[in-house]
Amino acid sequence: MPTILAIESTCDETAAAVVVDGRDVRSNVVATQVELHAKYRGVVPEIASRAHIENILPVLEESLASAACGLADLDAIAVAHRPGLVGSLLVGVTAAKSLAWSLGKPLIAVDHVHAHLYSVLLDSDLDPQMPAVGMVCSGGHTALYDIRAWDDVTLIGSTIDDAVGEAYDKVAAILGLAYPGGPVIDKLAAEGDPKAVPFPRTYLNRESLDFSFSGLKTAVLYHVRGVPGQNKPGATMTDRHLRDVCASFQAACVDVITRKLRRALTQTGGKSVIIGGGVSANGGLRAALARFDVPVYFPKLAYCTDNAAMSAGLADVHYRAGRFASLDLDAITYSSFAR
Repeated sequence: MPTILAIESTCDETAAAVVVDGRDVRSNVVATQVELHAKYRGVVPEIASRAHIENILPVLEESLASAACGLADLDAIAVAHRPGLVGSLLVGVTAAKSLAWSLGKPLIAVDHVHAHLYSVLLDSDLDPQMPAVGMVCSGGHTALYDIRAWDDVTLIGSTIDDAVGEAYDKVAAILGLAYPGGPVIDKLAAEGDPKAVPFPRTYLNRESLDFSFSGLKTAVLYHVRGVPGQNKPGATMTDRHLRDVCASFQAACVDVITRKLRRALTQTGGKSVIIGGGVSANGGLRAALARFDVPVYFPKLAYCTDNAAMSAGLADVHYRAGRFASLDLDAITYSSFAR
């Protein structure tokens, strides 16, 4: 039963985790930077990388202590080395390589997006049927995957503009809501009418597995602030209508996601659906997929947003296959699934 320490620093969360046997999470420590970036309504790369430098050692120490694990007990060191912000990635990659070299332990490189898919297995005995359709939906990613095995994953669709989580953040800014926007809109949407505003659904062509959310975001903007040059004023934003706008926006997002998942199942012969990423915590999405055509697997809420446990879990697959990285491992800004 391999014991693996993993490091996550792809964006604005500094995290470390110890996972045994690919599923048993012994510790999962995350130092968030939300407050640092809130006034900018988005992640500022330079601020993120400096915060990672400050947080990395305390997070590592806390992760080992929480797991009651010593450095000598580790079988390998893993790190999410792609995709992400290069300055942020470098902090985690450098820390992981230093630990692996000093301890004489194998180094395992993990794709952050791939790890989001694996997160459904953490602290569970789930065994999703393969082949499966995977979806990672977050602030930086909205993509579909054909999963034949945990080490046989192929990208089959992605966003051509905004990721769905990014659309949530931008719509929250339009509505004057707090950052990050996803949890706020989800909460208000539960109290609104999803049919109140007929926002558009962009499906692209009949066979497309790609996504587009920029038109939906613009439709919300025009509804709230009016259409430029057409002398059409925006809606009166009462508390009631605010909730209706949130519910209608979320319904449009969920409709697009569910339609694309059905297309992907038809095209791949998938027997189940695996959802990962921050938006996998969304209550509206979970409710819609609870009534889906095939079994749908979500991570536990603790593993939806960026964390290191998912990387440690996926690293177990690489460890058993003998796939190790060299000490010249690079930080890479794009996913290994990039087109």
